[in-house]
Amino acid sequence: MSKVVNSIREAVEKCDIQNGMTISFHHHLRNGDRVLNMVMAILADMGLKDLTLAASSIFPIHEPLLELIRKGVIRHIDTNYISGPVAHAISEGILDEPVLFRTHGGRPRAMADGSLKVDIAFIAAPTADKEGNINGTDGPSACGSLGYAMPDAQYARHVIAITDHLVDYPLSPVSIDENFVEYVIKVDSIGDPSGIVSGTTMITRDPVGLTIARYAAQVIEKSGFFQNGFSFQTGAGGTSLATAWFLRNMMKEKGIRGSFGLGGITSYMVRFLEEGLFQNLLDVQCFDLGAIQSLRKNAFHQEISAMRYASPFASSSAVDNLDIVILGGTEIDTDFNVNVHTDSNGYIIGGSGGHSDTAAGAKVSIIVAPLFRARLPIIVDKVTTISSPGKTIDVLVTDRGIAVNPLRRDLRERLEKTNLPIRDIHELQQTARKMTGIPDPLNRGEKIVGQVEYRNGEIIDTIRQVL
Repeated sequence: MSKVVNSIREAVEKCDIQNGMTISFHHHLRNGDRVLNMVMAILADMGLKDLTLAASSIFPIHEPLLELIRKGVIRHIDTNYISGPVAHAISEGILDEPVLFRTHGGRPRAMADGSLKVDIAFIAAPTADKEGNINGTDGPSACGSLGYAMPDAQYARHVIAITDHLVDYPLSPVSIDENFVEYVIKVDSIGDPSGIVSGTTMITRDPVGLTIARYAAQVIEKSGFFQNGFSFQTGAGGTSLATAWFLRNMMKEKGIRGSFGLGGITSYMVRFLEEGLFQNLLDVQCFDLGAIQSLRKNAFHQEISAMRYASPFASSSAVDNLDIVILGGTEIDTDFNVNVHTDSNGYIIGGSGGHSDTAAGAKVSIIVAPLFRARLPIIVDKVTTISSPGKTIDVLVTDRGIAVNPLRRDLRERLEKTNLPIRDIHELQQTARKMTGIPDPLNRGEKIVGQVEYRNGEIIDTIRQVL
C-alpha cells in the first residue's frame, strides 16, 4: 500500500484523529515554518476540538493559532519555547490551562517515559521519498538538522511526513527513516528557509557587548578547561557569538584544538570546524544557511537527535560531555537562578530550550549579560521565573564585573589570580541599583498561565498572568 496520500485531511482521517488528541510539530524552520499553521487550519475545518498542541517551539509566524485557541480547537500547549503574539496572549490569560514548558532534553525524556504521549506527529520534511525516508539538507526548504523531530518520529503513535520535495526511492542521505513514517503528503511549500535566521545571528558591534564577550573569553581561558580536547557550546546571540570569535583567536594563538562544538550550529561555529579548531560539530539545529550547507557536505558535521543532545534519562547525552557553555539571561538573582522565560514585565518571551540542559551538563556554565538593560538591573533579589536553577550556573559575566557562584570555589580561586574584575554578585547588584534604582514589583494575577518543568520532569516554577 502506497504511503503517499493526496491530502493532509486524508492522512489524518487514516490515523483516526479524534477530539482531545495530542499532535506534535518540530521547529527547525523556525519563523519560516508553514506546516503548523497549514495542518491546524485543516483540523479546525474538520471540526476538531480540545487538542493538545505539542510543538517543540512556537514563533511569531504562528499567530493564527490564537483564533484556534479562542474557538476551542486547541485546549492545551506543551512546548519548549514561545515568542511573539501567541506568547503575549498566553501571558494575558487566553488559555484556560497553563502552558507546560519543557526543555530540549526534557521533551524527548517525556516521550520516552510516557509522560508526553503523541498521537500524531507531523514532520515538516524538506526532502522525502515515497516510503517516508526524510532528510533536512536537500530541497527548496532545506533547514539542516532534524534533531528535534527525531524523538517525535520515534515515539508518536502515527507519523505523517509533509514535504515540498518528493524524490525517487531510496533517498540518500536519510535523517529519519521509512520505518517510522506512515504517510507522505506533497504540498507546494513547507516553509521559507530564510526564516531560520530569526533573532540575532551576527556578532555584536555594541561596545558593552564586546566588553562582556572579551571578559567571557578570558574566563574560559583561565578556567582550567581551556586545553586540547575541550568542548564548547554557545548560542546565536550577538554577545555569545562575539565570545566565540575571541575564543577562536585565542585557540589559534595558543595552538589549541577542541574536540567538538555542540548545539544549534551557526556559520561561526562552522568556521571553527573548517579551520581545524574543532574536530567535530554535533548539530541538533541549524541556525543559518551556512550551517545547512556545512551539514550537507562535511562528514565531521554530525546531525544528532534531541535525545542524544540533552535527554537526562538517555544512557548518555552530549551535554554531559560538554566543558564550556555560553548562555544568556533576562534576569539572574543573587542565588544565581536564571530567567529566560519572561521579560521584566512578566510577559513570556521564550523558554529554556537547551539552557537548563547545558547548564546542568557542562563543567562550566557562563551567563553573559549587561549589568542593566533599558535602565533595569539584570541582577535581582529573586528572578520572575526560574528557568535554570542557580546550582547549575557557575559564572555571571557583565560589563562591570564578573561574579562566580560560591559553589565553585575552584573557579573563583583560579580567576582571582588573574587581572579580571571578580566581584561578589551582591556587589554587582548594588552597583547596578546605584545607577538604575530599584524597579517596582510586578503586578501579576493569581491565574497560572505557564508551568516550568525542569529537564527531569520536576515543576520548578510557575508563570502568572500579566495584569
